[in-house]
Amino acid sequence: MKKTGHRTSIRESRQDAVFNVINVVVMVIVLVAILYPLYFIVIASISSPNAVNGGRVLLYPQDITFSGYKRILEYEPIWRGYLNSLFYTVAGTLLNLAVTLPAGYALSRKHLFARRPLLLLFAFTMFFSGGMIPTYMVVKNLGLLNTVWAMLLPGACSVYNIIVTKTFMEMNIPAELLDASRIDGCTDFTTFFNVVLPLSRPIIAVMTMFYAVGHWNSYFDALIYLDDEKLFPLQLVLRELLLQSQVSGAMTSGGMSSIAERAVIAEQMKYGVIIVACIPMMIMFPFVIKHFKKGVMIGSIKG
Repeated sequence: MKKTGHRTSIRESRQDAVFNVINVVVMVIVLVAILYPLYFIVIASISSPNAVNGGRVLLYPQDITFSGYKRILEYEPIWRGYLNSLFYTVAGTLLNLAVTLPAGYALSRKHLFARRPLLLLFAFTMFFSGGMIPTYMVVKNLGLLNTVWAMLLPGACSVYNIIVTKTFMEMNIPAELLDASRIDGCTDFTTFFNVVLPLSRPIIAVMTMFYAVGHWNSYFDALIYLDDEKLFPLQLVLRELLLQSQVSGAMTSGGMSSIAERAVIAEQMKYGVIIVACIPMMIMFPFVIKHFKKGVMIGSIKG
């Protein structure tokens, strides 16, 4: 330790210096491993399929073409799926918040009747569930198959998110504040809307992000419950492009109908569709990032 005037500087040991260098190198490698696939998708989306398949697209695009994006704009199922995904994401997230926030608030209050049994019951569902077939039978018997409700109601809430919300409210909303609101004549509903929600913006932002990303990326529920292509979300349309590596005759033009030509068109489109599918989440993320870190850390310290 070396003193300079009123300041005290701590000399870094050789072991610490080596550790910091190794740590930086590892972090750079991880960063490159995460960013390069995203960068590759961008440059592949504007490169010719032959260049991509030939391995010539590595660091910059080859034979630049925007025909893939042009076909995306012309392909109706993609935009129909886009609108469906937007609806499922917005409506589903609002429904999730409408269930999660009141449930988390109720469970955070220690005077709630049978609070501990209710917590155990909620936690039980995190480890044991009916499974896919019983869930499908419930959805079918309720008449929800091939309806938008099949995409919204089965996943109306997440017990994990309810518990995170409960923990956040326990740690950040003093009981004295709630008692004061009751003394002032507030009902439970008034207290929840006028006191609790304004103080819960960080966890609301986190829950919004969690649920919205989940709805936007969801395709498995649609794969099980939906047969009507008009209700397919974008991810299901994207899945068809990625897995089948070919497109229907509606996407071809100029008499191109061979399997090889359709595969080329699908190759042109699939990278562009991935980028198009990421845009809404990329737009939403900056609006919630300032609350995201605080909400995640505070809501997950204690259970």
